[in-house]
Amino acid sequence: MRFLHPEREESLELSLDDVFLVPGYFDGGSRLEVDLRPVDFAGGSHPVVSANMNAVTGKRMAETMARFGGLGVLPQDMDLGTAERIIRHLKAADPRYDTPLSVSLRATLREVQGIIRKRAHDLVVVVDEERRPLGIVTHADLRDRDQYSPVKSFMSSRMVKIPVGTPNRDAFLLMEEQRVKAAPVVDAEGRLAGVLTRDDAVRLELLRPALDDRGELMVAAAVGISSAAPAAAARLAELGVSALVLDTAHGHQRRMIETIREVRRLVGRRVPLVAGNVCTPEGTRDLLEAGADVVKVNVGPGAMCTTRMQTGAGRPTFSAVLACARAARERGGHVWADGGVREPRDVALYLAAGAARVMIGTALSGTYESPGDVKEDRDGRQYKENYGMASARAVSDRASGLDLFEQAKKGFFREGISTSRIYIREGRESVGAILVDVITGVQSACTYVGATDMRQLSDRAVVGVQTAGGYVEGKPRG
Repeated sequence: MRFLHPEREESLELSLDDVFLVPGYFDGGSRLEVDLRPVDFAGGSHPVVSANMNAVTGKRMAETMARFGGLGVLPQDMDLGTAERIIRHLKAADPRYDTPLSVSLRATLREVQGIIRKRAHDLVVVVDEERRPLGIVTHADLRDRDQYSPVKSFMSSRMVKIPVGTPNRDAFLLMEEQRVKAAPVVDAEGRLAGVLTRDDAVRLELLRPALDDRGELMVAAAVGISSAAPAAAARLAELGVSALVLDTAHGHQRRMIETIREVRRLVGRRVPLVAGNVCTPEGTRDLLEAGADVVKVNVGPGAMCTTRMQTGAGRPTFSAVLACARAARERGGHVWADGGVREPRDVALYLAAGAARVMIGTALSGTYESPGDVKEDRDGRQYKENYGMASARAVSDRASGLDLFEQAKKGFFREGISTSRIYIREGRESVGAILVDVITGVQSACTYVGATDMRQLSDRAVVGVQTAGGYVEGKPRG
């Protein structure tokens, strides 16, 4: 990457809003020819990672991210037993079809209501003892019914069933013809194998699943830097995670370096090791020299983070990633850009600055796949609650094993928002919809730069600096 006016712009500290990509010549035929596979380690069809935040990545998020070519990182606050159950679930999950929601004929409307909001496709399948579909239920079937109505009284027995292995195009055309947005997928014996939506049939043509060398969905997991972290990391590596993330708000410190060395000693080179967060070349070099393969970059830009207002510490996002990526490249390492993503352009700019992958948090928290229950405000609008990993709420959860006095002391140290409503927006209620929006944007950015893969994007990108008016000018105003 080079600046449009390097004699002036190299010395500036720049955020994502401050910069833009300068269009250049593209020698390819289509943006679909652009290869978005990450450059840091094998796996994944694109470089988007879901953040290791309690309100962002759980079982559903990790599964959906991997199915659509990305990587989910389970949070460090997650109980190791819970992480183990999730990892085992993902390793057994179908790489193509969504894990279905199903109930038996004995279920009531109340039981259906308890699970139907856990999927964007709004479909619950009623099955017999052999898991053969008997009918389907959508929200429309729940209206004007008593909570204890048996499911057989309101399910629809008319349904489209898609055989396992049906090409995406054929599945899409069948659902389009029958005017359904989702359908059960059945195996050769007629048993329920999954669910496929009309939109996902198309998305799966654009976003190939992220699979490990055993053909199973990939998942990463985070640990902190406490004395228990190395043993937890070793156990997670045994369970088959595709990457380990050592995470703390201020990663350039002695305890982080010691933890990296101990984890590396225990797991060897079996699993890529990501460590952070830092925002300087010095921090990047120290973590790589300690044994990390990838360094996670940025301090303070997250939507739920108050670090910069609380402490004054941090660095503008684009300059932080650019400086750290240059330092990492000198030592054969890589960086992930973490936080601050609001639009697809932000992902493209981070990749142009040299990031191997981009971690997204709040933008994914307002989806059906994020942890937590869907709630409604007074106007009936649906939302989920999000909170920062250094907020009073997260600190309290993390300190729950301490006595009340120690919990009270730790409660004074917080650098995040404890609760925020993230509304579920039409057209962006699913992770698949957001990923397609991001990935097609990045593919188009590559064509503007003249790149056909991620290395070319960071090598060929020309970046200019703009005024606040220049940024506003690029926003839609129709």
